[in-house]
Amino acid sequence: MTSIADLQVAHEVRSGVHWGVAHGLPTVFLRRAADRGDLQARLIRVGSRGSDEVFDLVEEIRTHGPVYRSRIGFVTTSHAAVRHVLTSDDFRTGLPTSSGTLGRVARWSAPTTLHPVEPPSLLVTEPPDHTRYRRLVTRVFTMRAVERLRERTEEIAADLLDALEPRATGVADLVETYCAVLPVTVIAEILGVPEAERGQVLEFGSAAAPSLDLGLGFRRYRSVTRALAQFDAWLGQHLERLRRTPGDDLLSELVAARDDGKGLDESELKATAGLVLAAGFETTVNLLGNGIALLHDHPAERARVVADPSLWTNVVEEALRLDPPVLLTGRMTVRDTELAGERVPARSMVTAILGGANRDPEVFADPLRFDVARANAREHISFSAGRHHCLGAQLARMEGEVGLRAIWERFPDLRLEPGARRRETRILRGFETLPVTLRP
Repeated sequence: MTSIADLQVAHEVRSGVHWGVAHGLPTVFLRRAADRGDLQARLIRVGSRGSDEVFDLVEEIRTHGPVYRSRIGFVTTSHAAVRHVLTSDDFRTGLPTSSGTLGRVARWSAPTTLHPVEPPSLLVTEPPDHTRYRRLVTRVFTMRAVERLRERTEEIAADLLDALEPRATGVADLVETYCAVLPVTVIAEILGVPEAERGQVLEFGSAAAPSLDLGLGFRRYRSVTRALAQFDAWLGQHLERLRRTPGDDLLSELVAARDDGKGLDESELKATAGLVLAAGFETTVNLLGNGIALLHDHPAERARVVADPSLWTNVVEEALRLDPPVLLTGRMTVRDTELAGERVPARSMVTAILGGANRDPEVFADPLRFDVARANAREHISFSAGRHHCLGAQLARMEGEVGLRAIWERFPDLRLEPGARRRETRILRGFETLPVTLRP
């Protein structure tokens, strides 16, 4: 009879094996490639430090033309090429599945809990499954539905700023007290999460954010895997609670929803609900923090918005363009194809640098400048494109506009203090901490 101790040992062995195959070996490869000057490998390693050097490397990659060939695959910073990668049927989400020994070992040792880049997550599924999942959740994120949430979002922002008033002359961390709490409160209300459990959901999301990255250290891998397992367990309990006592919220609708007579099974429901919940606040946390920092660092642009408040909508677009919440994404070619005149073989990995496309001088004049009145700021690709265009784009835009406007109107002399720290994530880009004095 197998004991609990034996099962624990087996779990630890599988966990160590999976880390070695999925992260340990890639880390060794990336280190060696970076040492030999490979720009994509250097970008991945610099990104893991949360450094602003990442944009210097993006511009260095751009000097090699619209498509750069690395030891890992192909990389593009071109606006046109990135859009092509995201919209063409020649490209699919996901990683090449190895049929060799490493592939079999990776599949054997992989955790069985939900993961944002494993099926049936919307991030990595394709039609017809992707179409079915997306159709079931799209209605809550329409522009009309989002505008109905604006007044409630303004109330939440005002309440949070009221709570900050007593600390206005001291130093406060805006990520902890505002940028994270505003979007998690909104999405939690949309998804029927009890108020007492929202802090827990926020902790799950923050701990699991690096799960999108390649080359995690073993300690980080363990903490991410633990957070995903806890999130998986919490989701199961939450969904069961909604089955017993459904409410007037999206998850209650998803539990009962049918598309052509077919509902989501348990794994599909968890994956879809988990992604909507996490993505519903993780990227908006970054948008708010990045936007606050940009406005602080560009007082002349901030003065333009004060003089013309109609610019607030465009402020959000320009912040998304210049410092996007998601730096890059990846696709795999399903057949031999061409990208910006470059031949790309089937089963090749192509990295689309959203932050590079958003700074393409072929599309944006003086692209490194923060310009709150930029006429074509909305042409950024920060929400991806094609069938994987971000479901919550309208919600994020509304929350960004409400959140940025509310804090700068309440605290127009807000001052960033030393100690701001970027998140050590390669794909998501935002602040881990953003210390400020609200009334210097």
